Amino acid sequence: MDHITFLVAVVIVTALAFDFTNGFHDTANAMATSIATGALKPRTAVLVSGVLNIVGAFLSTEVAKTISGGIVDDTLVSPGMIFAGLVGAILWNLLTWLVGLPSSSSHALFGGLIGAVWVGAGSHGVHFDKVVEKVLIPAVASPVVAGVAALIATYLAYKLTARGRKDSVTKGFRIGQIASASLVSLAHGTNDAQKTMGIITLTLISAGALGHDAGPPVWVIASAGLAIGLGTYLGGWRIIRTMGKGLTEIQSPQGFAAETASTTVILTSAHLGFALSTTQVASGSILGAGLGRRLAEVRWGVAGRMVAAWLITLPSAALVGGISAAAVKHGGNFGTVVVALVGAAVAAGIVLVSRRNPVDASNVNDAHEVTLRTEPPARVGTAA
Repeated sequence: MDHITFLVAVVIVTALAFDFTNGFHDTANAMATSIATGALKPRTAVLVSGVLNIVGAFLSTEVAKTISGGIVDDTLVSPGMIFAGLVGAILWNLLTWLVGLPSSSSHALFGGLIGAVWVGAGSHGVHFDKVVEKVLIPAVASPVVAGVAALIATYLAYKLTARGRKDSVTKGFRIGQIASASLVSLAHGTNDAQKTMGIITLTLISAGALGHDAGPPVWVIASAGLAIGLGTYLGGWRIIRTMGKGLTEIQSPQGFAAETASTTVILTSAHLGFALSTTQVASGSILGAGLGRRLAEVRWGVAGRMVAAWLITLPSAALVGGISAAAVKHGGNFGTVVVALVGAAVAAGIVLVSRRNPVDASNVNDAHEVTLRTEPPARVGTAA
């Protein structure tokens, strides 16, 4: 415990804060379609998802090892650099949550870490070959693979049930969605909780508390699982609205197909150690499910905004992480405090703005877009 300095403790707490934002940011990946089709009530959905995220965190540590000893040189990384990278990731998560945009929490984390290490240790501190192999290639391939799988599964689902009674088919697939959405939640915990495990493990390695190439200790696995589970339970309602209603109008056979495709891709990649974005996988599956149903409407404008967000997530988080790392590197403890205060102030501002147009379990299915008011809503009994 002598290696757990104040800065290391701050980094661990910040990493768990990121994990919390990862949870509510990505709840939509598992539960948006089930909520949209009525297979699960909103509050029940996020509770089930939160519990299974915790369970999933204990299933594998391959992705955690990719982060702690793969994309950056752990011999050159300091706790201050990791802290700076986490600030960039958290702020990007909060900003995209505010506008209801399903961007990648994973790429926000990778971008923040890459930018911070690049500034703090130089370009040789980043293993760009591993970034391409473990991050960029899966980022391009995974939504395409998931989308094609969901498209085929949706087509077959409607084809095989074409002669069945519509209400019976809907009821049957809604029951199936409970299982398929639960599996997505389990897969999400397996994939995404590991990213925070990897960050905390990297911090402990950089502080000398763990040896190089060490895996995450049990307490790290448990704390990361609990943080992402709690964030998931609180529900990222703004993004659930976009995922469930924004891309296409989802029916229960489509929801079942999309969730099954997402689960398969996420669990396979976690086993192989690919730190892919579950948001991109789930979005690709929903698009594929939309294309797989005849006469279904796909809102390509929403899809285009999502893809644009995916493209700028990593460099945007890297920019914030790099600026934060420069402040920490040249300002020492004072610079660290300044970065923490500025980050906290920006985060608080985003949360306050979000209250002007709240989205919660009661109105998550009301519309397919999240809008932001410039003024607070009028009080009852007053002019609008």
